[in-house]
Amino acid sequence: MPKTGNLRRALLLSAVLPWLALTAPALQAQTAAPPDPAQPAMLVADQVFITPDRTLVAEGNVEAFQGNIRLRARKITFDQTNGTLQIEGPIRIDQNGGITILANAAELDRDLRNGLLTGARMVFQQQLQLASLQMTRVSGRYTQLYKTAVTSCHVCDDGRPPLWQIRAERVIHDQQERQLYFESAQLRVLDVPVFYFPAIRLPDPSLERASGFLVPSVRSTSNLGTGIKVPYFFTLGPHRDLTLAPYISSSTQTLDMRYRQAFRRGRIEFNAAYTRDDLFSGEDRGYIFGEGQFDLPRDFRFTFDVKAVSDDAYVADYGLPDLDRLRSEAVLTRSKRDSLFRTSFTHYKTLRDSEEQSDIPSGIAEAFYQTRYFPALTGGELRLTLQGHGHHRSSSIEGTATDSNGRDLSRLTADVDWRRSWRLGYGILAEWEIGAAGDAFRAYDDAVFTEEVTRLTPRSALTLRLPMIRREAGGASQYLEPILQLGWRDEGGGNVVSEESRFVEFDQGNLLSLSRFPANDAREDGLTLVYGANWARYAPTGWQAYATAGQVLRSDGDDRFTKSSGLGGSTSDILLAGQIKYGDSLAISTRGLLNGSLNFSKAELRGEWHTSRSSLAGTYLWLGTDPDEDRDEESSELWVDGRYDINPNWSASARLRYDIAGAQATRAGLGVAYSNECVTVDVSVNRRYTSTTSVEPTTDFGFTISLSGFSVKSGSKQYRRSCSKT
Repeated sequence: MPKTGNLRRALLLSAVLPWLALTAPALQAQTAAPPDPAQPAMLVADQVFITPDRTLVAEGNVEAFQGNIRLRARKITFDQTNGTLQIEGPIRIDQNGGITILANAAELDRDLRNGLLTGARMVFQQQLQLASLQMTRVSGRYTQLYKTAVTSCHVCDDGRPPLWQIRAERVIHDQQERQLYFESAQLRVLDVPVFYFPAIRLPDPSLERASGFLVPSVRSTSNLGTGIKVPYFFTLGPHRDLTLAPYISSSTQTLDMRYRQAFRRGRIEFNAAYTRDDLFSGEDRGYIFGEGQFDLPRDFRFTFDVKAVSDDAYVADYGLPDLDRLRSEAVLTRSKRDSLFRTSFTHYKTLRDSEEQSDIPSGIAEAFYQTRYFPALTGGELRLTLQGHGHHRSSSIEGTATDSNGRDLSRLTADVDWRRSWRLGYGILAEWEIGAAGDAFRAYDDAVFTEEVTRLTPRSALTLRLPMIRREAGGASQYLEPILQLGWRDEGGGNVVSEESRFVEFDQGNLLSLSRFPANDAREDGLTLVYGANWARYAPTGWQAYATAGQVLRSDGDDRFTKSSGLGGSTSDILLAGQIKYGDSLAISTRGLLNGSLNFSKAELRGEWHTSRSSLAGTYLWLGTDPDEDRDEESSELWVDGRYDINPNWSASARLRYDIAGAQATRAGLGVAYSNECVTVDVSVNRRYTSTTSVEPTTDFGFTISLSGFSVKSGSKQYRRSCSKT
């Protein structure tokens, strides 16, 4: 019995050990490490017996288990004398769903490192399959497949070829490096040879990062003609990578580049390109966009964002993000429970024909620090704020009363603020705020504002709220909150130039602010009375609705507010805002300013709708004329972006930006995509209708096709084609 037990144990280990070496990648060792022999294992068969020549046989529904390896076969024979292991199929070996081996028969040697499988098929992650006449194991590391067909498409039993396949004389799978090497390979589409490769290397699907070619794309534009982009990915260690993508057409030779690196406490990414084309003959063109962030000691965080182009037209010519100004910024912040520090330097590069680079504030430096305390003597919250701002123009022409030219400005602000709330009778909530701000201004290169100006601005406000709730018979809840605020400010000091607060937005966020200017270079003055109400309804079915209405009354009008801001004069426009939501599938929000003539001076409508097969997002915006905001004509635009899944394989998308006031489209695009378990095809066309002195209207055609299977599984839904002929 002891000898029989040893033979059975030997048979069990012989049946399982090679398959762990075959399927488990060895990341660090030079050869694949076998499983721990002490790990519990199990052999199950209809019958197990020993022949007179000391050969142990297991046959009939044979299954062997060890760890996450599972071997199934019809018969296993182990000859202890010469140490050979023979397995009769059909054979199936699974390792945790990652790699599956199918074969008709197998034979392994004494060392369990070399062997031969006939009629073998290797399947990676239930997607990429390699079918061969013969599979050989070499040195416990390499798997060689002869006369091999490779595809990730669903293969039907009726003999019809898959959508695509790679036929090769030999395929070698390097288990340690997780690479597939093809010799004398053909790419076939519906069994028609398309490309021939004497040799090619591809990563197996279990490898997350590997150097090699990425999915190429074809792009055709009216400016650059038809060209192809072929990216190549370089792994520069576990934390860095570089992608180079030559883009060549009849009118351009461009090299795109992307560099990424991850650090222990941060990351960076740079995208750039160098171009020589016919649009700017004989000139070097290009761009560089970069961003990064780092977590520094003592809770500081540093972020940067860099954008630079060789000329104003490059962004539009090469399909980069649709920007009319490029902002580069470096920011250092520290955020704690009771304090906030932020300092930044920002540079702007304009791409607008209507702006001169030397006349815009191209360099902006800012610093902000705020801390808060909770004094026991007075209760409530005390906030202390320090702020500095400065901006610079490259022009040396002095500013005038009507033109800023090369005017430069600096400002320092110190602010103290105390606020406290009480709960009064009848459910009324009272909030009191009192504070003061001191400012110092200085203008440079200016003929009008030549002196340093300081001012002190005290303020106070009392806000009363009455939140109420009502339960409906159907389970829904309604909330109503009338609001009343009495505020006061006294903006002292001399005359200062206000450039930071030129554009003002009146919305729900600043309805109860004592100053609705976006920066501290301008503050509202005098007495104000704000009244309004918030309303909300929550239904158990998932419907939610919100609404806000409010208006500002002043003792004196303020001519610093623009016409379309809705805040000019002693009585502001009525702010109306609302939103309707239904779970995550529907959201509609709107905001408008209704003037005294019951006409909207500004209106905006946004909506999103999602289903399992479609999505639709849109925005409508209307702005009235306002010379102070450089808008001599009404602006009325519509943006629409939608997608629809026609069936599990086909999807369509469309996008449109339409200038209603000008009765013409400014952007339009259509896209069609096909995707199944083994291929993704994406075709798109985009048209830009607008033109400037440096940019002409263009049409852009895009085409990409990618073969699935040679990458880590994304986890998205995959749909297999049906083998049915109907």
